[in-house]
Amino acid sequence: MGLFLFTLAEAFALTAALSADAFAASFAYGSSKIKIPAASVLIIDIVCSLALAVSLLSGNLLRERIPSSAANIISFGILFFLGFIKLFDGIMKSVIRKHSRFKRKIKFSMFSLKFILAVYADPVGADIDESRSISPQEAFSVAFALSLDGLAVGFGAAMGSINAAAAIACSLLVGAVAIISGGLLGNKLSGKLPFNSDWLSGATLMVLACLKL
Repeated sequence: MGLFLFTLAEAFALTAALSADAFAASFAYGSSKIKIPAASVLIIDIVCSLALAVSLLSGNLLRERIPSSAANIISFGILFFLGFIKLFDGIMKSVIRKHSRFKRKIKFSMFSLKFILAVYADPVGADIDESRSISPQEAFSVAFALSLDGLAVGFGAAMGSINAAAAIACSLLVGAVAIISGGLLGNKLSGKLPFNSDWLSGATLMVLACLKL
């Protein structure tokens, strides 16, 4: 029972750290009175969870081919490094916002790196047609931006023997809750409370990294 609870808690902490960005993005949408329909919530949640699943399975495959001690060190290195980067992520986002001159002129392309970076820096920019609602097509761009962290974090977590099934299940649940609650809270506060998830998710990843040692 104790092992089960620890496995569940570890999976929840990992997905909560990753979902913090989804909460922040939906908070920004809510503050700007931009709606996220149920279909768009589902798309963002599934795409992010699929990215995490792929990285977890890839990490599991590699872990089976190397010594467990080495796998734990790799897991620690990846999670701690990403956590450290996330703590200073706000600076990078501010720089991208300041130098992004293509916010309203850019044409939508799901695989455009420039567009994904713009959405990563300023989620509200995903509303290309200014309809005050995130369409399913626009939701894919948001999902790609939000899933970038999950690809690396999932791989590092898998190297540390995290339970993949528990992490994927938590991702689907926690991700959906984060998106919906972020939008509702942002709409209620309407920009009065800026939300920055970087320090929280970064600190959580660094704690998870230390647990691997």
